[in-house]
Amino acid sequence: MRIHTPQLFDRRSFLKNSALALAAATVGSGVLVACGSGDSGSNGGGGGGNEKVTYLSILPLETLSLAPELLGVAGGYFAKHGLDVELQATKGSAQAVQTLLSGVGLVTRVGQIDLMTAVTKANQPLVNIGTLNRTTMLRFVYSKKNHPIEKPEDMVGQTMGVPSEGGTSDNVVSLVLANAGIDPSKVKRQVVGLTPGTFNLVEQGRIVGYVVSTDTANILKAQNPDVGVFEPAEWVKADCQCYVTTKSALQEKGETIRKFMAGLRDAVAAMVADENFDETIKVLRSKYSFSTLDDDNIARQSLQAARQSWLGTEGADKLLVTNEEQWTAGYQELVDAGLVPGGADAKAWFDNGFLPSA
Repeated sequence: MRIHTPQLFDRRSFLKNSALALAAATVGSGVLVACGSGDSGSNGGGGGGNEKVTYLSILPLETLSLAPELLGVAGGYFAKHGLDVELQATKGSAQAVQTLLSGVGLVTRVGQIDLMTAVTKANQPLVNIGTLNRTTMLRFVYSKKNHPIEKPEDMVGQTMGVPSEGGTSDNVVSLVLANAGIDPSKVKRQVVGLTPGTFNLVEQGRIVGYVVSTDTANILKAQNPDVGVFEPAEWVKADCQCYVTTKSALQEKGETIRKFMAGLRDAVAAMVADENFDETIKVLRSKYSFSTLDDDNIARQSLQAARQSWLGTEGADKLLVTNEEQWTAGYQELVDAGLVPGGADAKAWFDNGFLPSA
């Protein structure tokens, strides 16, 4: 089944998407992209009488960076725990957080930088309920012949493309620069699309590069020998990716959140155990179709990189568990870079208590 933005909606989908658009307009972040998990709110195991949950994705749904959530739906892992999860794409982390705070969605996934910025600067009542990626999964793509980006200094005086202003990608660019001793304001940002086609702007010299997911970087390299990839993980330690909800949601819908995290962990564990990702790819293709999933080599490369980041040094028995030492060290990195104020207790911003036992 190809992911698409439906032109026809049933009444429930119409109301849900109207609410999402209204929430986005209310917070002044633009119009939300209404894009569900295939057919409106469906799941791999059949919705039946399952509880409906909206998950807010900071990424377009056509990416393997969203593999855990996609497999959770397509493989029936959420349905197994009594949930009918609908995946809704937003225009980046800033909008996802604001929509989450409006009460429309229950959970989203953002970078550690975004959560800590929102909590320390805007006093937002957000809580990390599970860490997926132990390292950043973002990549900066550039033209080898036009202007290579081999070190942070190569971006100075240039314009980098990011999918949203003030979002994860924007913040990672700033942190890379700050950790290299460079004022982030010396690199301009331009909002661009996340697609491979955006590389045309790089070839034209309108931007020096742009921030993409791992699978988009892989497909660009396969399509164009001029594509170079800068990996920010060497310069950024604080961009783990975590699942986030609000304090009020934990109080009011704690059991639903436990079910969501249980289904999610089941999906991640299945991919970790799937050595060559044969079964993972088969199940995902039974429901979805997009370029990086449809190419065997790129799909496996992207999932392999993701698995390494999910495991980190923690091991399979610690999937989704937030490591307190790494979490607080990430906060200190952001403080040292001048991106967030110091003096706070970072341990208060995560809670492993909603994860299932290993």
